[in-house]
Amino acid sequence: MPRLSRYGGAESFAWRLSEALAARGYAVDFICARRETDAPEGVNPVVLGRFGVFRLIKVLWFAYAADKACRQGNYDLVFGMGKTLNQDILRIGGGPITKFWDLSQLAWPEGFARSFKMLRRRLSPGNWAIRVIDRIRLRRTPRVVAVSHLVRDWIVEAHPYLKKEDIDVIYNKPDLSRFSPIGEQGRNRLRATCNVSEYEVVIGTAATNFALKGIRHLVEMMTLLPEHFVLGVAGGRNPDKYLRLARELGVEKRIRFLGRVDNMVDFYRGVDIFVLATFYDACSNAVLEALACGCKVLSSSMNGSARFLPERWVFPDPSDTRNLARLVREVAKEDRPEPFVWPEDVPSGLEPFVEMVEKTLAEKK
Repeated sequence: MPRLSRYGGAESFAWRLSEALAARGYAVDFICARRETDAPEGVNPVVLGRFGVFRLIKVLWFAYAADKACRQGNYDLVFGMGKTLNQDILRIGGGPITKFWDLSQLAWPEGFARSFKMLRRRLSPGNWAIRVIDRIRLRRTPRVVAVSHLVRDWIVEAHPYLKKEDIDVIYNKPDLSRFSPIGEQGRNRLRATCNVSEYEVVIGTAATNFALKGIRHLVEMMTLLPEHFVLGVAGGRNPDKYLRLARELGVEKRIRFLGRVDNMVDFYRGVDIFVLATFYDACSNAVLEALACGCKVLSSSMNGSARFLPERWVFPDPSDTRNLARLVREVAKEDRPEPFVWPEDVPSGLEPFVEMVEKTLAEKK
């Protein structure tokens, strides 16, 4: 994994998996380009360093250096999560880069800016290196795991020699002891401490990439909703462009950009409806966390974790603000959902990966 870190969905998963394997008595090395946090107890960081200025060089360097480190380490098993060439098990946390290009371009308005951005992506040597590494690693890796059925389908679409049954699917799973409903009284107290009126309908969303997660369309949606509907955006990006749009549309007072929110549990518990108007999401953790906290959750169909939502809460086009506003108004009238129960027949979380590692090790003996 390029980063040893606890910030980021894939990074957090890699950290927790290495912790779980070390706790079971395995000798675990964490091969990374840079270390941003302490490794779990019993896990040995192998820091390769970073090389090069351009993305192409960084991508190729990590693929080469990680492969060399694996050969030198003579490991019984290699678990890959980055753009690496050889591993026994490969967890893929996102779709092929070509699918990302096709879907993400819709997040930008038609015109020169979108066309220029897409041209730069397609001409980027770094992106072409990623495409080549993807082809190599998918042909070489014996066990491939996708984080959602949607990602699995995207992979098979981009690599037709693969079959769906060739790829395992194991979903992310939030910590259900932490992400849980608070009860109506506790929720009212929480909203009161945040100066939220009992009459307000609070729409929440979370984004690190405001364009990709449809923040522009959510701002435009607010013009079609009654005055007591407000929008809270959790995410540490600069919101100036979207605040200007909100001022132009006359909804600035009803939109609150909260910056990076450290306590997302209380954020989910305080909102009435969580909306993810994403144009591309392999398996949004935010949707699963909000659902576990008792929110009504709406998501676009371009999100792998939308599979866990009722069909009426899933919409096809994040840019269709009229349909979004209609759906939000309808869902606002619904009662809060029953506590979310994780489906037992859906492989998810760390345990299936630990079992897969142990089974693969046993088969190698």
